[in-house]
Amino acid sequence: MIKLYDLIKCLDEVEIRNGKNIDIEGIAYNSKNVLNGDLFVCIKGYKTDGHKFILDAVTNGAVALVVEEFQDGWTIPQIKVKNSREALSRLSDRFYGSPSKKMKVIGVTATNGKTSTTFMTNAVLENNGFKTGLIGTVAVKYGNTIIPANLTTPESLDLHRYFDKMYREGITHVTMEVSSSALDLKRVNDVDFDIVVFNNISREHIDLHGSFEEYFRVKSSLITNAKENQFAILNLDCPYVASLVDKTKAKVITYGIENPNGHLYCKNIDLSTGRAKFTVEIRKEFRGEDILYTPTSFDVELKTPGYHSVYNAMVAITVGLICGVPIDVIKDALLKFGGVERRFEIIYEEDFKIIDDHFANPGNIDVTLETLQKMKYNNLKLVYAIRGNRGPIVNRENAETIVKWAHKLGLKEIIATLSRSHTTEKDWVKEEEIQVFKEVMNKAGIDVILYDELYDSIKHAIKEVGKDDVILLAGCQGMDYGAKVALEIIRELNPNIDAVKLFKPLQNRVAGV
Repeated sequence: MIKLYDLIKCLDEVEIRNGKNIDIEGIAYNSKNVLNGDLFVCIKGYKTDGHKFILDAVTNGAVALVVEEFQDGWTIPQIKVKNSREALSRLSDRFYGSPSKKMKVIGVTATNGKTSTTFMTNAVLENNGFKTGLIGTVAVKYGNTIIPANLTTPESLDLHRYFDKMYREGITHVTMEVSSSALDLKRVNDVDFDIVVFNNISREHIDLHGSFEEYFRVKSSLITNAKENQFAILNLDCPYVASLVDKTKAKVITYGIENPNGHLYCKNIDLSTGRAKFTVEIRKEFRGEDILYTPTSFDVELKTPGYHSVYNAMVAITVGLICGVPIDVIKDALLKFGGVERRFEIIYEEDFKIIDDHFANPGNIDVTLETLQKMKYNNLKLVYAIRGNRGPIVNRENAETIVKWAHKLGLKEIIATLSRSHTTEKDWVKEEEIQVFKEVMNKAGIDVILYDELYDSIKHAIKEVGKDDVILLAGCQGMDYGAKVALEIIRELNPNIDAVKLFKPLQNRVAGV
């Protein structure tokens, strides 16, 4: 509990109507979640305006309002601000006592690999005995708590609530994904980051941000807004990311695989088995939080497959070094780290294989299909969940990337799904998104078998699959339940199968269970 006037000290240029220094028991931005004694913050969103739900909020117990325009007819205190999203972030941080300042917080942004990078980084920190928290696309995890995620980066109020709970459980290091939406919508404005990371950028969310240039500007704000006491880790192999080296006040540490001019350089990469072995060379002296690193080199072996895993590992290694994790502990963590659900995850491999992959954008698609090209199998059946509510540009680019690989993989047919019953309104596929996907496939001479439902599309593939074939379950939110559906169908068709063994891949899964 906190007094209203004490709480709003964190806000700039406020006007107050019906002023009264009342007790505030909590904060809410969704009228459905308001409890007695709460301050209700009216957020203007893309689809809804919180000002329209004041009656519901007050009915549920709101005792004060934060608004962008004063609302007539209410006698409870109203605090008028210029931007209610910025206000929500500041109020949340103050209400919970700035918990992010009490822990080491690592923020990772990228178009591709945020989830895998944060999980890998968390594994390195955890292997050193740190008590860790993780926030991202798959889940919020700390201690024995696992909460399935609704957003890559939670709304600011939820974010600071998680930080508070983590701190109270003794968490010392938190690794979190930072999405472009979170940066644009002020969700992380008041997070006290210790380390910020920018790994890569490619075309994604163009419809949301209007242009690639605006998307890059928003993404790069995580770096350009960083302070002198923070570390910024930058990938020199990405020209856009490399351009930020001298555009931040933070202590910059760079790495590269193709570019040898960073503080850390990855060389002698061996991908002959699919799982990388390589040498990390510290080429330039740099200081972490407590340790000065001088030029040296060490060998690393990864359990996770793919070239992209090397980039993710370079981030995890750099974060580990900054945080004082011994090199042998870092190497051990990376050798044991088994990967992340829905990232080229093999969920079934008997007479045929089923691989589950989130397939979000051209970068992800390239990595996944390039890995498939190197595998031995007879035929590939691609079950693809069209990306809903991402706009025609994203869906055209994804479709064109699939087409680019189709002839290399022998793909003449795609089983597509709208996943109607397995998505919420924010991820429903629109007609224009269906049409642009079909248009690209038709132009390439690839047949599209389109199903409304996830179950029907996957059953089609399983009923046609042959020995030593591969079924790829591909797509983001629309395919989150794909693995579970696929294994349930296999059990339907084979009632005597060992169910414990069959469903073991879902044992620790968060998404789609």
